[in-house]
Amino acid sequence: MVVTLIVVCEVAFWVLLALGLAVRYPLGMRRTSTVLLLCEPVLELFLFAVTAIDLRNGAEPGWEHGLAALYIGYTVAYGHYTIRRLDGHAAHRLAGGPPPPKPPRYGAARARHEGALWLRTVLAAAVACALLQAAVWYVGDGDTSSLRSFRWVALRAAGIHGLVALTYTLWPKREPQSALRR
Repeated sequence: MVVTLIVVCEVAFWVLLALGLAVRYPLGMRRTSTVLLLCEPVLELFLFAVTAIDLRNGAEPGWEHGLAALYIGYTVAYGHYTIRRLDGHAAHRLAGGPPPPKPPRYGAARARHEGALWLRTVLAAAVACALLQAAVWYVGDGDTSSLRSFRWVALRAAGIHGLVALTYTLWPKREPQSALRR
């Protein structure tokens, strides 16, 4: 049930986002759009509540509960960023606004961008670890090894992303010579 709910929440995220942007730009209903976009965090709260109820009703803590915590952590850290980026694209395509700025591709600017994204991943891992630890305490006695193992999944993801971001600092990507001559 929890896995199905995660899929439903992910689909609902994109449907609400598409509806919010469609109402904002083609229809010009900014307040309605804002209300639709503010419903996005309700999805995560709903998933959190259902997962907690599932555990409280005696469900064996499993990988699906860990996945729910990772999903919530990811949407907390990257949800607003995703909405903001897509809002810029929708404003450009649907309302004639300026094109949204692209992420930097080279040098120190790219390293800063990658570092900022890594900090989002650290936030996602921290939220997921906090939720997983709360679930371990909430379940109390019983086998919580799957919940504990998902903390390491979150920390590994942050560590790997940190190594990738570090490579952009240590070995910054240089602009191609052909682009420098223009």
